[in-house]
Amino acid sequence: MNIQIFGVKKCFDTKKAERYFKERGIKFQYIDLEQKGLSKGELQSVRAAIGLNNLFNTESKDYKKLNLDKIVGAAMREEILLKNPGLYKTPIVRNGKQATVGYAPDVWATWE
Repeated sequence: MNIQIFGVKKCFDTKKAERYFKERGIKFQYIDLEQKGLSKGELQSVRAAIGLNNLFNTESKDYKKLNLDKIVGAAMREEILLKNPGLYKTPIVRNGKQATVGYAPDVWATWE
């Protein structure tokens, strides 16, 4: 297993995801989205697994400020995500071509 957790230090679900893998002795790589967002290739891989719209935190201030509910073009939305890591719903947990958004221990258990 090659687990990557993309998250934000202040996010409780990100902390719970880290704890989930630590308790099971599963090594993971943590990537802080505030310091280093997803690369274009990583975003495309995660998007293929879960869909672009599932990555957006529709409750964030930035989402409302940028009026993203009115932007429908997938290419435009992807570019906005790459430039604004605060828009991601966290944690994004990736295992190769598989990925989840949010706290999803039921799915992660199938990866073990």
